[in-house]
Amino acid sequence: MREFLPVCQADMKKRGWDQLDFVYIIGDAYVDHPSFGPAIISRLLESRGYRVGIISQPDWKDEGSIQILGKPRLAFLVSSGNMDSMVNHYSVSKRRRETDSYTPGGVMGKRPDYAVVVYCNLIRRIYKQVPIVIGGIEASLRRLAHYDYWSNQVKRSVLMDSQADLLSYGMGEHSILEIAEALAAGIPVSEITYVAGTAFRTKTLDRVYDAELLPDYETVKADKQAYAESFRTQYRNTDPIRGRRLAEGYGTRGYVVQNPPAMPLSTEEMDEVYDLPYMRTWHPMYDEAGGIPAFSEVKFSLVSNRGCFGSCSFCALTFHQGRIVQVRSHESIEREARLLTKEADFKGYIHDVGGPTADFRSPSCDKQLKAGTCPDRQCLFPSPCKNLKADHKDYLILLRKLRSIPGVKKVFIRSGIRFDYVLADPDGTFLKELCEYHVSGQLKVAPEHISPNVLKYMGKPDSRVYLTFAEKYKRMNERLGKKQYLVPYLMSSHPGCTIKDAVILAEYLRDIGHMPEQVQDFYPTPSTLSTCMYYTGVDPRTMEKVYVPKSPHEKAMQRALIQYKLPGNRALVEEALKLAGRTDLIGYGYKCLIRPERDNRSEGREAGKAKNFEEGRRTRKKPTIRNVHKKKKGKEALLWN
Repeated sequence: MREFLPVCQADMKKRGWDQLDFVYIIGDAYVDHPSFGPAIISRLLESRGYRVGIISQPDWKDEGSIQILGKPRLAFLVSSGNMDSMVNHYSVSKRRRETDSYTPGGVMGKRPDYAVVVYCNLIRRIYKQVPIVIGGIEASLRRLAHYDYWSNQVKRSVLMDSQADLLSYGMGEHSILEIAEALAAGIPVSEITYVAGTAFRTKTLDRVYDAELLPDYETVKADKQAYAESFRTQYRNTDPIRGRRLAEGYGTRGYVVQNPPAMPLSTEEMDEVYDLPYMRTWHPMYDEAGGIPAFSEVKFSLVSNRGCFGSCSFCALTFHQGRIVQVRSHESIEREARLLTKEADFKGYIHDVGGPTADFRSPSCDKQLKAGTCPDRQCLFPSPCKNLKADHKDYLILLRKLRSIPGVKKVFIRSGIRFDYVLADPDGTFLKELCEYHVSGQLKVAPEHISPNVLKYMGKPDSRVYLTFAEKYKRMNERLGKKQYLVPYLMSSHPGCTIKDAVILAEYLRDIGHMPEQVQDFYPTPSTLSTCMYYTGVDPRTMEKVYVPKSPHEKAMQRALIQYKLPGNRALVEEALKLAGRTDLIGYGYKCLIRPERDNRSEGREAGKAKNFEEGRRTRKKPTIRNVHKKKKGKEALLWN
């Protein structure tokens, strides 16, 4: 009979256990579902016979909160949860968020800032000698010295600040099992220095014979050029086959040594991970609070792959999941889909079938599994590599199988497709079936920008690629008789983006008649290429200088340009256009973004009329009536659209 892992002493007694092998402390609520990392790690350990208990969101101000399951026999495991705790807590403007989707009822404040460090230091005050192993996204992306946006400084490896013994980076299945086996065999945690996909602390490098020495912490903290050089070395060593061991010095405190990444999971191993006996819901102790908001986003979705060879500069996947794509078998995914159809609230709709990139179902080329990924070139940027295998056949077969399962009405794809990868596939069948069966009115894709200068730093394809895809998507929907739209994800204030580049994007939005409801400012999160550019002003791939928009006012102008139609953005848009030398976009012409000030309205309107007459274009729309609060309260004002 399936049941949740123990969360209290009563649960342990029910199983006849007086001590656990591992106590897992997590910053999220306890959701036993394979979309939640702690569920995967805990169930995988359980499958090997280890006794695992969960302490979810302990009160970090109360030492007793991490003692409720007693002292573990082998180790404490610590994770902040599915997100970095600082990203979870703060918006890009560093404002405290109002809700936490990974907490019961969405309540904010149930975990501390820098959760991994806080939890580990709490454990150390009580259990001086018990090994601590940290993992998850927060630990993984902070495994070496890193720029921390929220404190605006270079922080030490999380191993140093947390006092943990070992750090498991990446997804962690291989490394956690090897660590557990070593601890169970009686090997001291200080001797577990050989596991791929881990980092550890050491006083000396006497026993580390093959590590490449990075600039030490004090150097990268003081010198941005050295930071960029160190990051470049790390970036070139994220591959499990080519990657080298790296060491970073901390003066009298010794070194942090990062072992090469763990090998990717085979299809059989991926199947095992997702076939474990999950309860597939949140723990019932959260029912009264209304459950966990984040769970609703994944409850009826299917993970089909891991890893991404897209390598967008602002994405941390290269450092966390790696560039080698790993996939589940069709049979495993079909089994999970059939489980979904048995859920009482399943309405017949599978919300997503994918991963970091939905349509990646194999490594990008044949040589990757033997020789690893190329350290100095990308698979899709600036154009598809000649060795790239762009093939959607396997994904299409999978989608067709899922569509045919009794009880399934529709299978959507929402985790995102790579439009350049779709275009690289000479067979157009995928685009046809995508439009015909897998779009829910809108398809969201991520060109991110239009300016060639910005796309270069983002690691995204030339804008012509997106425009080509947009045209093909439009024609395909017309052919199928469907009214379905393309919604582009766009980003403002990315390193390399000047005000002039932002104006280019605004002009594109004007031309397609689209204004995004939301705009994403670039968010400098740990261990991405873009964050390195943001902090250092240098592109670590070339070591060339990069313009970085940092002031809140300039970022507000770039954001306003994307939403130039909003009345509240008018002053910012006008200022931006003047700074860019583009006052030609202020007026009544058909290409103008905003109109002149009201006191110049008559003069400007006449000039606009004359210009439009000469151009032979009729641009001014008929007046419409809107209820607005202008001049006389409660009266209608005549506005020109």
